[in-house]
Order: sequence, then structure tokens, then C-alpha cells
Amino acid sequence: MHDKFRAYTEALHPKFEALMRISPVTTGTLPPEMKGAGVYMFSENGRHLYVGRTRNVRSRYGQHTRTGTGHNNAPFAFKLARETTGILKSTYKSDETSRANLMFNSDFLGAFNNALARMRAMEFRFVEEADPTRQCLLEIYVSVVCGSPYNDFDTH
Repeated sequence: MHDKFRAYTEALHPKFEALMRISPVTTGTLPPEMKGAGVYMFSENGRHLYVGRTRNVRSRYGQHTRTGTGHNNAPFAFKLARETTGILKSTYKSDETSRANLMFNSDFLGAFNNALARMRAMEFRFVEEADPTRQCLLEIYVSVVCGSPYNDFDTH
């Protein structure tokens, strides 16, 4: 392994451990000390469901959970709504299963809004990491180690 890459990877597990030691937020409101850039995780009943990364955790948390947020800002809620409605594949084409058109489907929109409410009640953890390369690697590392079922690293 190249020394440059090794330097990045050696920092991953300590950051992972720091993330797991964090007392999770469960109220839907982030405490003032939770700020900055880094990696976050949504969990429910001890099961780690989704991992993401951000330049601004406060803004990103709101995008994920705020009522009225759009489908592009809340990919985890969108996945939960797809699962609930049984519409497991969406497209970017102009048909009824496109991401945008699903938001006009009343059943899907209801499931999406329920998913946003569900996420506000989930455990939320965050660890700071300003370096974008380390953030990217840490997001993948945490997702793989925790087995978060709603993460995928497929291209669109």
C-alpha cells in the first residue's frame, strides 16, 4: 500500500471509535457543540442504518429531517419511503416512477413524510472530520463496518 494512502487509512478506525462513543441525539435538535464538517450516522433500536458526510452537519441534518424537504436533499427518507410503498426502483426518466413524479403520488408522499418523522426520532451521531478525502474514506469505512443497509456507493 502506498504511504500516502496508508496515512489516510490509519486514521479511520480511531475516528470510527470516536463516532461510536458519541452520545446520540434523539430529540431532533442538535446540540450547539455538534457543528462543522464530518461524518454522521442514523441508527434505530441499536441498528446502524445510514451513514453520510457533510461540510455542515447542522444544515445537512435539517435537509434530511425537515418537513417539506425535497427528495434530492433527503435520500435516506426517500429510500425508506420506497421500501414502505414497495416502489423499490425509481428512475430519472419522466415516468410515474421518476424521483420527481413519485413526490406527486399521495401514497409515496405520505410514506416520505412519515420517513422524515421517523428519522427525527432516530439516534444521530456525528464526528468532525474537515479533510474531504478522510471524510469520504471514513463514510465508506463506517458504512462497511456497521453494515448500514441503506448506503450504497453505486453511481447514478
